[in-house]
Parts: sequence; C-alpha cells; structure tokens
Amino acid sequence: MKKFVGAMLIALGLVGCASNPPLNFSVPNVGVSQNKVDADMRSLTVTLARPDEAKGKIPADAQYGIPQMWENALTEALNRMAVFDDNSLRKVSLSVKVLELDIPMFGASMTTSTTARYELIDRATGAIIYTQDISADGVVPAGYAFAGVIRARESINRSVQNNIAQFLQALETVDASRPMFPSGRTETSP
Repeated sequence: MKKFVGAMLIALGLVGCASNPPLNFSVPNVGVSQNKVDADMRSLTVTLARPDEAKGKIPADAQYGIPQMWENALTEALNRMAVFDDNSLRKVSLSVKVLELDIPMFGASMTTSTTARYELIDRATGAIIYTQDISADGVVPAGYAFAGVIRARESINRSVQNNIAQFLQALETVDASRPMFPSGRTETSP
C-alpha cells in the first residue's frame, strides 16, 4: 500500500511539471509565394463576430488577446510569404472576422474548430476582391499530454494555424484585377 501511495504522489508531482503552452498562432513553414497578388496591402484587422454573425461558439474571454494574436500571426505569415506587391498602384485592406472558436471543455482527444471570414477589399473602389469563410480543426491526441488543459490549448494553436494556412494557400490564386464583388465605383487617377 505504501508503494502504491508513493507511486501516486510521484505521478501527481510529475503532472505538475508539465507547463501549459502559450497560445502561439504562428504558422510554421511558410515559404515565399510563387504568385504575387497585384496589390499593396495597407491594413489588416482581425475582429470577433457579433453574436448575430457567429457561425459557432466564441468564448467570451476570446476578446482578450485572440484577435491581436491572430492578426500578429497572419501579418508574420504574409511578410514571410511576400505575396503582395508593395509597388502596386492597387491598395487593399485585409479584414478577418472570427466566426467560430469552438474550444473543447474535456475529452481524451481535443479538437478545436475555427471559422473565419477573410475579405480582401480594394481601398479605392470598395470592391471585394476576395472573400471566403475558412473552417479548420486542430486535433490533439490523448497521448500528447496528460493534462487536458495542455491538450486543449495546443488544439487552439493548431486550429488557428491551420485556418491561416488554408487562407495563405487560397491567396496565391487571387487575381486582384477581377474582384469577386465589384462595387460599381471606378478608380480615379490622380
């Protein structure tokens, strides 16, 4: 009995050694784009959806840092990708709206689901050059860590990273001269 109690105390002590990883949405292995978008990106914003816009759960505490961290990771990935042409006459804004951030509360395997709407907007005309709702999951198996909170946090990281990575892949096919939703306004020359 003493050996069993001793083993349990050691096991509980070792569980305390595992630290909760920080949220890190930085996408690994982003390479330079083979196809540039003929546009100069001037601004990037990431916001959370209003309750009437949401397509799934968004925890209330997501407002404390999630948009800023998503924006920083996306900016970093776009900079590494070098997909926009800084010398282009076309100026664009990228707007990202987080529509879902469904974080698991418990379970052996943890899966976080994210959905975000990415919109590339021509600043001169207001035309929507590109828009798409992208959904991604981040799955962390039970064997990743003993503590569920560690698996849940890593599943958030993976889900957002996968979401951004899917957007980056789609961005390489964007033709800025052919907006998905033209505004009807024309660009005036200076």
